[in-house]
Amino acid sequence: MAAAAAPLPSGFQFAIDRGGTFTDVFARCPGGRVRVLKLLSEDPAYDDAPTEGIRRVLEEETGVPVPRDQPLDTSGIEWIRMGTTVATNALLERQGERLALLVTRGFRDLLHIGSQARPHIFDLEVAVPEVLYEEVIEVDERLIPHQPGCQLPGTEAMPLLQGSTGGALQVQRPLDLAALRQELERVLARGITSLAVLLLHSYAWPGHEEQVGALARELGFQHVSLSSAVAGMVRAVPRGYTACADAYLTPCIHRYLRSFRAGFTRQLQEVPVLFMRSDGGLTPMQHFSGARAILSGPAGGVVGYAVTTPRAHAQPVIGFDMGGTSTDVSRFAGAYEHVFEATTAGISIQAPQLDINTVAAGGGSRLFFRSGLYVVGPESAGAHPGPACYRKGGPLTVTDANLCLGRLLPEFFPRIFGPGEDQPLCRETAARAFRELAAAIDAFHAAAGTGAAATRQPLSVEEVAMGFVRVANEAMCRPIRALTQARGHDTAQHVLACFGGAGGQHACAIARALGMARVFIHKYSGVLSAYGLALADVVHEAQTPCALRYEPAAFAQLDERIAALERQCQEALQAQGFTGEQIHTEAFLHLRYEGTDCALMCSAKGHPPTASSCRAGDFYAAFTSRYQVEFGFTIPQRPVLVDDVRVRGTGTSGIRCETPLAPSGKPPRQETVTQCYFEGGYLETPVFLLQDLACDHSIPGPAILIDQNSTIVVEPGCTASLTPFGDISIDVGSGPPQAVGPHLDPVQLSIFSHRFMSIAEQMGRILQRTAISTNIKERLDFSCALFGPDGGLVSNAPHIPVHLGAMQETVQFQIRNLGEDLHEGDVILSNHPCAGGSHLPDLTVITPVFWPGVPRPVFFVASRGHHADIGGITPGSMPPHSKALCEEGAVFVSFKLVKDGVFQEEAVTEALLSPGHIPGCSGSRNLQDNLSDLRAQVAANQKGIQLVTELIRHHGLPVVQAYMAHIQANAEVAVREMLKDFAARWGMAVEAEDFMDDGTPIRLRVQVDPQEGSATFDFSGTGTEVYGNCNAPRAITLSALIYCLRCMVGRDIPLNQGCLAPVRVLIPKGSILDPSPEAAVVGGNVLTSQRVVDVIFRAFGVCAASQGCMNNVTFGSARGGYYETVAGGAGAGPHWGGRSGVHSHMTNTRITDPEILELRYPVVLQRFELRRGSGGAGRQRGGDGVVRELLFREPLELAVLSERRARPPYGLRGGSPGAPGLNLLLLCDGRTINLGGKTSVPVQPGDVFRLLTPGGGGFGAPGDGDGGTGGGGSGAPKLAAQPRAPQSFVERGSVFEYRRAQEAV
Repeated sequence: MAAAAAPLPSGFQFAIDRGGTFTDVFARCPGGRVRVLKLLSEDPAYDDAPTEGIRRVLEEETGVPVPRDQPLDTSGIEWIRMGTTVATNALLERQGERLALLVTRGFRDLLHIGSQARPHIFDLEVAVPEVLYEEVIEVDERLIPHQPGCQLPGTEAMPLLQGSTGGALQVQRPLDLAALRQELERVLARGITSLAVLLLHSYAWPGHEEQVGALARELGFQHVSLSSAVAGMVRAVPRGYTACADAYLTPCIHRYLRSFRAGFTRQLQEVPVLFMRSDGGLTPMQHFSGARAILSGPAGGVVGYAVTTPRAHAQPVIGFDMGGTSTDVSRFAGAYEHVFEATTAGISIQAPQLDINTVAAGGGSRLFFRSGLYVVGPESAGAHPGPACYRKGGPLTVTDANLCLGRLLPEFFPRIFGPGEDQPLCRETAARAFRELAAAIDAFHAAAGTGAAATRQPLSVEEVAMGFVRVANEAMCRPIRALTQARGHDTAQHVLACFGGAGGQHACAIARALGMARVFIHKYSGVLSAYGLALADVVHEAQTPCALRYEPAAFAQLDERIAALERQCQEALQAQGFTGEQIHTEAFLHLRYEGTDCALMCSAKGHPPTASSCRAGDFYAAFTSRYQVEFGFTIPQRPVLVDDVRVRGTGTSGIRCETPLAPSGKPPRQETVTQCYFEGGYLETPVFLLQDLACDHSIPGPAILIDQNSTIVVEPGCTASLTPFGDISIDVGSGPPQAVGPHLDPVQLSIFSHRFMSIAEQMGRILQRTAISTNIKERLDFSCALFGPDGGLVSNAPHIPVHLGAMQETVQFQIRNLGEDLHEGDVILSNHPCAGGSHLPDLTVITPVFWPGVPRPVFFVASRGHHADIGGITPGSMPPHSKALCEEGAVFVSFKLVKDGVFQEEAVTEALLSPGHIPGCSGSRNLQDNLSDLRAQVAANQKGIQLVTELIRHHGLPVVQAYMAHIQANAEVAVREMLKDFAARWGMAVEAEDFMDDGTPIRLRVQVDPQEGSATFDFSGTGTEVYGNCNAPRAITLSALIYCLRCMVGRDIPLNQGCLAPVRVLIPKGSILDPSPEAAVVGGNVLTSQRVVDVIFRAFGVCAASQGCMNNVTFGSARGGYYETVAGGAGAGPHWGGRSGVHSHMTNTRITDPEILELRYPVVLQRFELRRGSGGAGRQRGGDGVVRELLFREPLELAVLSERRARPPYGLRGGSPGAPGLNLLLLCDGRTINLGGKTSVPVQPGDVFRLLTPGGGGFGAPGDGDGGTGGGGSGAPKLAAQPRAPQSFVERGSVFEYRRAQEAV
């Protein structure tokens, strides 16, 4: 909370935020006067914006001319604090230092492959930001974890090392510095002087990296980033990315700092200069580095609102920073919320960062009307040309909407617009564009016989603009709900702290929609990031990896490590001039339950030490308390592991810059009165200048408050008042009720679309929080969905391709099968393929929802989760050689999991164990996890019921059900438009076929009706059910079809029942795509689904085949097992080459990090690199597959389930096919065996499994400028999916990471 006035400064104090467009300057002058300045970050008139800002303040305050071409005199400057986007911009624009990567031999492409997941699951052109290095040197060296009982020949002779974590390592291959010297000299001769070093397991024993670094510096490399020093945490891939980012960005930062210092006398040697780091702490200029600088700019804003927002009764705060191109959302509840790995511009940084979620575009977000839906962003107009009202030919944006509604007043803006940059904002240009858009909307609905055109007068400019503002507000509410409710917090209990130039126009409406009672806007909200720098603490952090259990035997070691890190922090801060009283340290342990990957960084604050805890505090109590809040349960008997020990030291400066205002004793002075458009139409709205208001003023809405950097709209029903320090506090009223009828309103359609999706998302968050298994809690292998009364899909989240549409089949089967036997209090469990199941481990839990007075269910909710084991002939329930469904695990058709509100634990336990009665099979091997996860699925469904019933109470059942139908109809329109477009360009009939490796054909003929925009997908001629497990249930084909239709539409549409409404699907009974109820299906889910996609895309001529396989690999013993799917090459398209080493189409699973794999399982990963040359040749080349080698350390059973080993992925329009895959076993006796595509085989210590995955097909004949003519199934050029429109902002933060993880399944 804001403190009283600070002691007057003896010199000038500058806090400066250098952003991408503007640089904000907050200055305290001798005597206490405050100056606020905003100037362009790039301007031909000066070399450096922060220096220019300081120069202007010094010149104006002292009255002494300060020439631009001379260094500034620093004698009057007390300190300078800065936040900068230099590092972020260099990363986004790939303008960093030339860089080489040194990596353990066998892993040259590890950072190219990364997690192997593609960033956008529906983009056929897999656009992944390029790696930062331009050269790779493979280093001859190898450490492996020591494993007691390891039977690998020769391990007893390997030197043993004690790691810093407490675990031991062995030197499998010693470091060869002589060979490395030659390679380094060659790279240095090319002019590369910056290196990143990533050696496996260096986080635990950095000796090899340190020797490499010493050699590189001796040879003359200017900058060397060792992964063990930059990010000493387990997991090689993010640690390698972090080392690369540091080596790429730190030289850029140092260059900028040198140029900045050059603008001052004596190079600023006598002035304390501090820079903001991503974690919200300041650090001396000489310690500012690339890996800690990514969020340097936004971090100041978080500190600003956290320190200044009044928190009555410790009320938590949501920070809402809406700028021109993006909106940042964060949370503060008495402590800063950090993440310890986050992705920016495709690079994962493993370092503490404030959890700042860039989740939506801002005032410059573009406005579209697509297939009956109002759409806001994510594309942005940018600064040039900017919004339409900037007079530079720009598109319609949110800013234009606010201007046309009277919420922005041109007379209070500077005249800097138009080609000559001397004109005011132009309302007429924006209004003209809205009139054109309104006419297009009316024409669309007139043609469809729906919406406004059918019921009332043509839409006005204001109605359309207001509609877009409401849709924008709802789009911004979704991530705020996710950020709060994901962790068990009630959104409505928060204060909304609003800052940034555009947020004040939306704050009241967003707070009202979220149920928040108060909005707080600081008087320096327009420059809050700069102001936050003036308030921030200096921070020094120290961290070390650990591998101990949290138990009494380890407490002495943990206390010793904490004490050593505390001394390190204290010494570093004392060296900067802080006294002991000013220094505070806080210890953290990175804790997780054994057998899980969900680690929480826990402070013992509020949990004092006990007889059964560390001296530093009761970390176990802190961990279990937080785990209970975030996940809704604890695991009392499970051991807790310590992954890292961390200490955060802060040096408190005590600076506060608040000066109380005197009351005026007069009513507030109105500057003018304007007409402003709200929900009910135009209202007379008084306008006030913030500088004229005093702390005794209270202003009821509607009103507009204006200062030099922002416009604040106080909506009707809200009241703004000034605090004693001149800040704005708005009490948010409920507002007038919104009457919504069942008839289609395109604005409400967009809002309901967000609401329905939000329901599915929040169901997913509850499931993830309350589930116990790794598959659901950490791999996020689940989907949640909402269905109409007919079982038709309304919304589904996340969009796992193999789940799309499949749950709808399951729900509709239950409606047909159970009929009148569906009662309130029932919950149904199903997984059988004949009931819409995909494969048996995917258990679907369905809850019918009843409404008073309605005899049948009014809607359904369902959740589908992948259970790690449900019995069968092999652990993991994914057998490569199953021949019948009963061998794959427990089967449920219409099982009542809950009956009359009672969970049927005894009956479901019996069913899960029943496969054990079949010879050669076992019942579920993880029964308790199954039961816990099923309860979590029931809880997720209950959350969905609660949210939809709230919606029904608010709008009424007829309205909610009507909009369910409208949303489905909207998706139908989008698919019909795509099919009409296809038929108009390429004809009405196409066909294609492809084959499984055993020769089974999959044939497709598509007949398109160009008038109706409908199509028949006829799979007649497809081969019969097979004696094996590559049979695919009908639901799999429907999921593949929805996936393909969405890819071909090329933009976001609601993925629901409507997608299939224009489509008739004919699948012959008894075929591989609609097998008998007894058929084995586990391979159909993971392999045949890919071939169905290949055939559909071949028919439409969209792109060449991708690897067409998931490369399922399982190994294990009676003690447990491991399962992975492995990347390959993506197919090329008309304007893109295929990505190498990535998952494609129906899967997007992340791969286990090499270090985690070797720590937990008895294998050594010998190679993981691209299979060069395996992509098909063509005008656009197909992507390369990968080579992956596993060395086994003890006797195990290896199982492989794969395709595309006999028949290669096809090329298109003259492009060559990709190379087929190959599965080899290199026996320790020297023999090499081809395992074939599907097998299970015992392996011995010293055996090596070498997996070569398929490449993608090429597109177009090499040298053919237009890609050729023939191709596909019919020999005609076909529909090409459109590339993704560029976004003008980069998503980041925990909400973004969660969605990426959901889609990586």
